[in-house]
Amino acid sequence: MIPKLIKLTESHPHFVLPPGIHKATFEEIRERFAVTTYRMRLFEGFCLACQSLVAAGCQRIYLDGSFTTSKNHPGDFDACWDPEGVDFSKVDSTLRDFSNRRAAQKQKFGGEFFIIDFNSLTGLTMLDFFQSDKETGERKGILLLE
Repeated sequence: MIPKLIKLTESHPHFVLPPGIHKATFEEIRERFAVTTYRMRLFEGFCLACQSLVAAGCQRIYLDGSFTTSKNHPGDFDACWDPEGVDFSKVDSTLRDFSNRRAAQKQKFGGEFFIIDFNSLTGLTMLDFFQSDKETGERKGILLLE
């Protein structure tokens, strides 16, 4: 179940997921966050990429980004996935393309996908990086689809 969004600080511009990794289903995500035509397009792109990952054997996908906040018009979504048991030859080639700041991923899916243990520019793994709010540095939540 997706918990109620919270304000990290009074000055924070949007409500976010409370700290932690929260299990969710595609249906729960659709109902909570795909509430406008634009957000529905982002959700559909996320689902399309997830279909490729699941077909390749992926068991865990994490969802983050402004899509999972109260922001009226999120820029995109950010996701990362666990490579354990994944046949990389079956993963959509676009999800393996990190060139040009992941432009092909953004164009095809509306967001970006990383492997959970990639190091971000901060030195954190992507899974840890996603749990840190970029505005405040405070811990925040992300969603897990299994």
